[in-house]
Amino acid sequence: MSKKFSISGIASSAYVHIPFCRRRCFYCDFPVSVVGDRLRGETSGTISQYVEVLCQEIAITPAFGQPLKTIFFGGGTPSLLSIEQLQRILTELQKHFGIASGAEISMEIDPGTFDLAHIAGYRSAGVNRVSLGVQAFQLELLQRAGRSHSVEDILAAVELIHQVEIPVFSLDLISGLPHQSLDEWQDSLEKTVAIAPTHISIYDLTIEPGTAFGRYYKPGDTPLPTDEATVKMYQMGQQVLTSAGYEHYEISNYAQPGHQCRHNRVYWENRPYYGFGMGAASYVEGKRFTRPRKTKEYYQWVQAGGVIDCDVTPPKEVLLETLMLGLRLAEGLSLAALAEAFGEEKVEEICRCLQLYFEKGWVEVAQGRLRLIDPQGFLFSNVMLAELFEKLG
Repeated sequence: MSKKFSISGIASSAYVHIPFCRRRCFYCDFPVSVVGDRLRGETSGTISQYVEVLCQEIAITPAFGQPLKTIFFGGGTPSLLSIEQLQRILTELQKHFGIASGAEISMEIDPGTFDLAHIAGYRSAGVNRVSLGVQAFQLELLQRAGRSHSVEDILAAVELIHQVEIPVFSLDLISGLPHQSLDEWQDSLEKTVAIAPTHISIYDLTIEPGTAFGRYYKPGDTPLPTDEATVKMYQMGQQVLTSAGYEHYEISNYAQPGHQCRHNRVYWENRPYYGFGMGAASYVEGKRFTRPRKTKEYYQWVQAGGVIDCDVTPPKEVLLETLMLGLRLAEGLSLAALAEAFGEEKVEEICRCLQLYFEKGWVEVAQGRLRLIDPQGFLFSNVMLAELFEKLG
């Protein structure tokens, strides 16, 4: 490195993993525990025990003095928590770290897992942003993906969210599902636009080893859509949503003006964050650490003091992470900030590595920022990142 990289910044964001689901979706490789069809967390001693251990982890984690500005409850299905369990976790976070006024508190929720009393309770506890896991608006596709809700459940969930007036409402879709047609994808996009959430996330299906889909299919196999079809789905999503007034601010994410996800921007900007819970990752004091993915091992780790035993991420890896994450954002990366952190020579080397893609029109430098051009640059981001990793790694 031509310039020494110094780690700076104090974590002011926290990810909290709630690993419980009514069933495991066929594409999911997250650390989860299936608790069946129990509607609420208070009926499950398993969930109650987990919340207690989770709060123990929060209590023994070193705090660095800055209140939390974003909190994200992910899963799993966090909407299987009771109001009391959610409040218990938030109280522990407030007690140990502090929660800033105006903090973004997000919660992933699934259709069919909450009623009006519970979503109102989450709102009263402080949740001001929800992410509804819809994935598709066709019952057959939902069933083929192993989802536990129906289309009617989706519409009922949306109505409940509107009733309690949660300020920011995100909706998740998946493209590239088995048997999914372009017409079905267009239908899902149009139904999403009609619902008018403030934020939309679109994820292209990835076949992960160890999942049900990983056993059923190999990438490229039918009935998975062809590469050509999935490219058309991506382009269709971009066209439909931007035409409806959504900003395509990140490869997989769209937002109405002023409603970008503040928590996820912490990841894309490679800033520090706490992680709590089974399988959760954190990035604090330059160290990336992932907690045990199995319940027993996670409990033992917490009982042993929750020691984060790993090295500080080397500067070269930090550079590659910064490029991989920052180029996901439509605004890209500040060349001046890259030069300050990694040196002018490194910035020049990065631009040389991407010269072919400048010529293809996939990447550009605009207003002092290195950015991918939507949609082609986003579509071929993995190609460009592979080149950077090969030449810079």
